Amino acid sequence: MPETGLDAFTGVLDGPMYVVTVAAGGERAGCLVGFASQCSIRPPRFVVWLSAANRTYRVARAATYLTVHVLRRDQHALAELFGGETGDQVDKLAQVAWWPSGHGSPVLADVRTWFVGRIEGQIEGGDHVGFLLAPVEEGPPEAGDGRGADGFSAGLLCYSDADDIAPGHPA
Repeated sequence: MPETGLDAFTGVLDGPMYVVTVAAGGERAGCLVGFASQCSIRPPRFVVWLSAANRTYRVARAATYLTVHVLRRDQHALAELFGGETGDQVDKLAQVAWWPSGHGSPVLADVRTWFVGRIEGQIEGGDHVGFLLAPVEEGPPEAGDGRGADGFSAGLLCYSDADDIAPGHPA
């Protein structure tokens, strides 16, 4: 496909990657997410965009809460599991240590910076659907500024760190 003006614009961005996990209706799922952002200060809100082709999206439609995990650069293998495998064929959460949050959404044991958000709404956005989240529970943030200082010694895992991961399904 030819590059559009938006492709050129987004091509210079190198934002953080997240793993989003969910449990609902006796099912659990998780996926790698690159489209996410804080979207309000008061009240605090965050939005994560899930591919409509993704099993995590299908489970999230019936959920009340999602957990959003911030990955460090040294967690590439975790990103590869959640981004390079499809939940239609692999139980990703069976391959990692996790516990249920106070609201039932899975929290990955190896990721220290996370929050659970109550789903306040869904936003249609083309091939992705935005889940508007109100934070209700959070893990303690790692020390440092997330750019390699102190506790985030590896820095954040960003788009450019994950561009070698072949998606588990088409977007």
